[in-house]
Amino acid sequence: MTTLPKCPKCNSEFTYEDGTMFVCPECAHEWPKEATESTDDQRVVCDANGNELKSGDTVVVIKDLKVKGSSLVVKVGTKVKNIRLVEGDHDIDCKIDGIGAMQLKSEFVKKA
Repeated sequence: MTTLPKCPKCNSEFTYEDGTMFVCPECAHEWPKEATESTDDQRVVCDANGNELKSGDTVVVIKDLKVKGSSLVVKVGTKVKNIRLVEGDHDIDCKIDGIGAMQLKSEFVKKA
């Protein structure tokens, strides 16, 4: 029995084959079989300007960001030190002074 890859979008283990594609029944994501064979496990995360980010980098917020469930706002120009890259939609895990631990999307930051 062959083992099928997990869904790259939601990490579901219930993927199945459909012709030349893999399909995830949970999030309906489809991807070609060739893409899973030729890609390596290393994911590249880029900032708003296209610069590659790595864990431990310092970034600057380029847009006012409302903190969900709070009246706080992360202002433009806020410097965030020692980021950590994680999987998911919000791919930066960090701690911001005055706000605390939170996750950011890489499209709203630039490398400092």
